[in-house]
Amino acid sequence: MAINVTERAAKQLKQINERERRDLVAPYRMGVKGGGCSGYEYSLHFEDKKQDFDKDFEFEGLHFYVDEKSYFFLNGITLDFDDSNPLQASFIWKNPNATGTCGCGTSFSV
Repeated sequence: MAINVTERAAKQLKQINERERRDLVAPYRMGVKGGGCSGYEYSLHFEDKKQDFDKDFEFEGLHFYVDEKSYFFLNGITLDFDDSNPLQASFIWKNPNATGTCGCGTSFSV
């Protein structure tokens, strides 16, 4: 699977797990949904159940599920985390499939 998670993003996700008192192996769902000013929005949230046809992967002890439709848009993506400005710390989606993004980086077009 060609989805990458940087060490900074993994560290932040592990901190979220600890803060939420979730087991480190509790999976996240990474996906894409319609919306935003560019057409599609990224989503990342806790997920307890793997669905049929989900792709799953692991990075540094973290588990992720991605549905088939989202994988079409996320193949090749890198999830990073930028905390250079603590007031605007956020996950950064580096998507080679996107032909355009909105100004805030939370939505994209293909």
